[in-house]
Amino acid sequence: MLRLYHAILNTVRGLTWATKSEAALRQELAALVIGIPLGVFVTPSVGWYVAMVGILILTICIELLNTCIEKLADHVTPARHPQIGLVKDMGSAAVFCMLCLSGFIWIAALAVRFRFI
Repeated sequence: MLRLYHAILNTVRGLTWATKSEAALRQELAALVIGIPLGVFVTPSVGWYVAMVGILILTICIELLNTCIEKLADHVTPARHPQIGLVKDMGSAAVFCMLCLSGFIWIAALAVRFRFI
């Protein structure tokens, strides 16, 4: 139980720090806070609701990993480095892909719910 307690403390500390320092994460958390109740009204089924909320949570996970990569890269060398810049760009690309997938899932759910497809 002590290990679980410490794991929870670490998680809260990490989320708190990331939320305070990363505007993109705050925006994605806001989307989640809005998406959870909104999904109840627009979802065509429970499975769609899980997918719609789940993809928002997964987007936050990818954003957190991207933030980790960026902070670690800045720690390793605060100077501009072309290869580290590419690594950071790839992390940003991963977040972008997740945002696109999130949009596709929400649009598909809305289309099914309102019988556009």
